[in-house]
Amino acid sequence: MTTPDDIDVTRLHGTWRLVGTIARDAQGREVEPPYGPEPMGRIVLSPNGRMMAVLCDGRPSLPAGVERAYASYCGNYRIEGGRLITRVDASDLPERLGGDEVREFEWRGDALVLRPPRRADGTQRELTWERDGPA
Repeated sequence: MTTPDDIDVTRLHGTWRLVGTIARDAQGREVEPPYGPEPMGRIVLSPNGRMMAVLCDGRPSLPAGVERAYASYCGNYRIEGGRLITRVDASDLPERLGGDEVREFEWRGDALVLRPPRRADGTQRELTWERDGPA
């Protein structure tokens, strides 16, 4: 696990592939993972401070009545005390525009782990990424 003093920002630069998601309720029990049982996604973090994230349920077809989970946003990012903060300038969700998306992060070996703030119902999500290429 990293601390804010251990952060080497250049280690973040590049393209990252989503390899795992976990969600836990307010009591710490695992619940349905974000983006379904086959999550798919990429994040690009460039050395010039721009980022782009695209995530979705990667199943080729979904059960009847199930909507495909999808999220995308981009903007300028900065690192503050173990948090990746993006000022959003484009998004699939209008409520994100102009605001900050805050993600706590840590390293687990070479994997990048991002955690958004808890949701209103207390659910905590955790997304694990592996390097997929240079920035």
